[in-house]
Amino acid sequence: MQLGQKDLLIDCQGNWGNILTGDSAAAPRYIEARLSKFALDVLFNAKTTEWKLSYDGRNKEPVALPVKFPLLLAQGAEGIAVGLSAKILPHNFGELCDAAIDCLKGREFKLFPDFLTGGSIDVSKYNDGMRGGMVKVRAKIEKLDNKTLVIREIPYGKTTSSVIDSILKANDKGKIKIRKVEDKTAAEVEIIVHLTPGTSSDKAIDALYAFTDCEVSISPNCCVIEDKKPQFLTVSDVLKRAVDHTQELLRQELLIRRGELMESLHFASLERIFIEERIYKDKPFEQAPNMDAACEHIDNRLTPYYPQFVREVTKEDILKLMEIKMARILKFNKDKAEELIAKMKEEVARIDHDLQNMEEVTANWFLLIKEKYAHEHPRRTEIRSFDTIEASKVIEANEKLYINRAEGFIGTALKKDEFVENCSPIDDVIIFYRDGTYKVTRVQEKVFVGETERSKKEKRKAEIIHIAVFKRNDKRTIYNVVYRDGKNGPSYIKRFNVTSVTHDREYDLTTGEPGSRVSYFTANPNGEAEVIKVTLKPNPKLRRIFFDKDFGEILVKGRQSRGNLLTRLDVYRVTLKSHGGSTLGGRKVWFDHDVQRLNYDGRGQLLGEFHSDDSILVVLNNGDFYTTNFDLNNHYETTGILRVEKYDESKVWTAVLFDADQQGFAYIKRFMFERTSQTRHLNFLGENADSQLLLLTDTPYARIKVNYGGADAVREPFEVDAENFIAVKGFKAKGKRLTTCNVAGVEELEPLRQPEVADSETEPADEDIAIDDTTQPDNTTQEPSRQDILDEITGQGRLFED
Repeated sequence: MQLGQKDLLIDCQGNWGNILTGDSAAAPRYIEARLSKFALDVLFNAKTTEWKLSYDGRNKEPVALPVKFPLLLAQGAEGIAVGLSAKILPHNFGELCDAAIDCLKGREFKLFPDFLTGGSIDVSKYNDGMRGGMVKVRAKIEKLDNKTLVIREIPYGKTTSSVIDSILKANDKGKIKIRKVEDKTAAEVEIIVHLTPGTSSDKAIDALYAFTDCEVSISPNCCVIEDKKPQFLTVSDVLKRAVDHTQELLRQELLIRRGELMESLHFASLERIFIEERIYKDKPFEQAPNMDAACEHIDNRLTPYYPQFVREVTKEDILKLMEIKMARILKFNKDKAEELIAKMKEEVARIDHDLQNMEEVTANWFLLIKEKYAHEHPRRTEIRSFDTIEASKVIEANEKLYINRAEGFIGTALKKDEFVENCSPIDDVIIFYRDGTYKVTRVQEKVFVGETERSKKEKRKAEIIHIAVFKRNDKRTIYNVVYRDGKNGPSYIKRFNVTSVTHDREYDLTTGEPGSRVSYFTANPNGEAEVIKVTLKPNPKLRRIFFDKDFGEILVKGRQSRGNLLTRLDVYRVTLKSHGGSTLGGRKVWFDHDVQRLNYDGRGQLLGEFHSDDSILVVLNNGDFYTTNFDLNNHYETTGILRVEKYDESKVWTAVLFDADQQGFAYIKRFMFERTSQTRHLNFLGENADSQLLLLTDTPYARIKVNYGGADAVREPFEVDAENFIAVKGFKAKGKRLTTCNVAGVEELEPLRQPEVADSETEPADEDIAIDDTTQPDNTTQEPSRQDILDEITGQGRLFED
């Protein structure tokens, strides 16, 4: 059944099962099969086959079929034995032919798997198919709309049933959120996944890859039997041996054909001399008393011609001459006989030449096979690089984290206690304590976190001042802290981030002195730096007990740094005075063209520094464009992307196109792209899909050179200054026709002028400087006096106001 389902050697009739759905074949009596044309060409040759007697000795059967093609690599193989296993992945038909030709010509080649189920594959760790390598295979998932995904192709070794089961299991475990799954697979895979309202389709695609069989890892192991011993080879080694085997079989076929031609040539020469010399009319021949005498006479007559023969004349040759019928002798034509002999000699000479150039003959044979059959076996699996999907970033936050501060418990089962935030089952939680320690633990149903090593020594309860879901390698979440170093030590101010820690290990944000205490703490997801108000304990020697401190003046350092000295005096309290902006600036975003994904790690093309309201512009080759946010979960087209960059709504673009609605004439237009969404594509070429884009540029003052072609090729090219030729209009405008002549192509020329650069040294007038009221001190509330603070510390109240 597997041979028939691989669609290479067997032409199937009837229900042979389905590799997509996993359905089994019908009973053998209901199905038929025959060798395919390809199999007839490469699989069997009775003349080169080694035969042996069958079990009862009445018939012959082949020891092995003389296959002239690397079928092991074309079909793949998988098996297991005692202490050994093999997993050889299938490869593309045409690529095997090309690799075989390269191998014969001494060129380097690479082979990568190709599967009938399609999908895409990352071969960066394929290791030429040897054990220790690994490939990742993904299903092809498309977005039908914001709430619906469609799986069009599935990974190798999986069926639609197994994929659907894995999706349902992931949904039951809360890793993804789906409403229902429909299987509409027929000749092609079609699994429709309906998402729940509010679920991001891009994030759902990543979750399908991370938690279901939509992505699988396969570890190849090319173990073969050679000389009756198991050998671990690479795919390239297997191909080289297969090519050598094919070359040897072709050499054998040529030798067999040469032998047949030499025999035919030998008898044709005998026949020509026998008939032309009329040996059959000799009286000694006609009156010969017996067959031996007749044969002896013919042998004597042929003796002068022995040098012309390709081999020695035997009695069997003479007996064969005597079997020639008179009708053939009467129809004998000397010219035709000589022509036939000449053709056979020519073919023998050609075979002799081929035997001296077997590499070229074998390469031509693979080329012929490719031309005949490769179009029937196109590559179905797309080769591309995959980005690494972090499960913690794509899993749905379907759990709720709670905290019981009185008893010191946190977990997802504490439904009646204080809600912290939504989380997922695989998230981590970071907890900061008043004594300056912190740790990261896993999300659980209920876990005790109300005690630290320092609180045990000091025999007091550990107070939790901050709890949140921890994001590993997050460099933008900045913690702003003021702490007292020791029981009576000075106060320090610091800013730091926490990127990676060991689970359930306690860390210290202070210097570790006993009695240290956190006076002020904030967690800022985008590196915000606020202004704080520090109140000192009243002292007769102090002239002022209040002062402000801006966290923006403090550099972000490592979590183990001491920080900057805030004051050596006793601090009564620290409070927030005013909120501040981010000190980290915008976030730099890169686009990796290898995986067609965004990243913050510096891989690929730098798109720019993005703030919360910035967008990314994507332009496709077919004229479609759309804008997206800079979320790392965004998915983009794997092919056909023309431009990806930070969206600038004021940028003017110049496009030259063949307008299919205007008889295919060349048009030019200048426009600005509009903000849209990823699911709503707009097109600046027009509604006719036959319109063709020739040039798209964002160069200011663009200059275009138009080259004529066809019947107008004799015309001189002409240049166009886009700004002077046409004004800026909407992207839907038709534009302006360049010419009615045939256009071979257009080129962009260097502009003759550049935009004026504004003088950055010019200072704005005082009245033009905008003041952000949110960063100014709030003077509407009167600050407490020294006596107020003293009364608050001592716990005394006053009956009368001053």
